[in-house]
Amino acid sequence: MEKDDARLPQQVAERAKDGELPCAVAFEIANQLNTAPAAVGACADEIKIRLVKCQLGLFGYSPDKKIVKARPEVSDTLRRAIGENLENGKLPCQRAFAIASDLGLCKMDISGACETLGIKIKPCQLGAF
Repeated sequence: MEKDDARLPQQVAERAKDGELPCAVAFEIANQLNTAPAAVGACADEIKIRLVKCQLGLFGYSPDKKIVKARPEVSDTLRRAIGENLENGKLPCQRAFAIASDLGLCKMDISGACETLGIKIKPCQLGAF
């Protein structure tokens, strides 16, 4: 186990509130400890901390769990970027984040476009889905 790995459960427990860890905070922990987001997700699962508030709006919101909504239209540029990044007909979460960064869009713009296009985002970088 790397020295940062030993701090992972402590960081997850300290940063969680009411047994929940928001996606963005999980990514902050991963960056801070220079570890994979999946390791943070696995650790949260191990110590019974629930991942919430997906940055793509796909899980962890009350009362409906997911808050992402289909977009009325999807630009050709965004449609092409999504299409070029599909794996087995799905858009990996990591690629959704990258598209948002590359195109200067919000992450929810990408998931909203995927809703419009009928494309599932999977797998989650944290291992939630």
